[in-house]
Amino acid sequence: MANTLVQDLIEAGIHFGQRASGWNPKMGSYIYGKRNGIHIIDIKETVKGLLLAKKFIAKSVASGKDVVFVGTKRQAKSVLEQRVGDAKMHYVTERWLGGTLTNFRTIRLRLKRLEELEAIQNSDNFASYSKKMESQLKRELAKIKRNLDGIRKMEKLPGALVVIDVKHEVTALKEARKLGIPTIALIDTDGDPELVDIPIPGNDDSMKSIDVVVRELCLAVVDGRQSRQLSGENPSGGDDASGPGRGDQPRRGRRPQTRAGELANQEVPEGASAQ
Repeated sequence: MANTLVQDLIEAGIHFGQRASGWNPKMGSYIYGKRNGIHIIDIKETVKGLLLAKKFIAKSVASGKDVVFVGTKRQAKSVLEQRVGDAKMHYVTERWLGGTLTNFRTIRLRLKRLEELEAIQNSDNFASYSKKMESQLKRELAKIKRNLDGIRKMEKLPGALVVIDVKHEVTALKEARKLGIPTIALIDTDGDPELVDIPIPGNDDSMKSIDVVVRELCLAVVDGRQSRQLSGENPSGGDDASGPGRGDQPRRGRRPQTRAGELANQEVPEGASAQ
């Protein structure tokens, strides 16, 4: 399985980084070399990060927590909608609305509004309203659905946040850090690995490489859900819509210590160093 995974990653071109002229020096430990002005990512580091991420996601889901996948760039949209949707997990592919995590109560209110509008649409398709009001309600319905449809079933704050391209999703990462939510990211050679707890170094511009990484992380979600069902645990992990309690707030000016950060410092799971 490890050999097959490495082969899939290489065939997807995940080892091709950005131009050397635009790299982030903090990614130096993840770079194998340079070819024709393009940085080549160390595939061992990619596998290491991916296995750590899968292990953490499986444990989080098994304990009753959910995972949110964020990828608003064009290459990630269809991949997340299909893969994450099939895994019955949450995703954001259009635009990250400020406060999606830090102001989760308001987001839940908008989702309730979405349910109200859909109920009206299903009952009489807005026929009981004037033409002007019908147009306004339809626009409101389309806007809320476009931005929040992927997280409409998220009843509580997630146990982990998965991001495609840290440069595109800085706001989401900052909100997760503020709440102490562990973060995982597919990060290219121009990104900042210090923004996330578990970096997965790799090409974040290729739809094929994004697909392989998301596929593997979704398999971890499925494994975690199966473990949850077998153990018969009530999915009570994570935080509800009221947000974290006073004692859960991280200290000002300090990065919160997370289970993902602890996992990143542990020994790589067996099979990661075999490549």
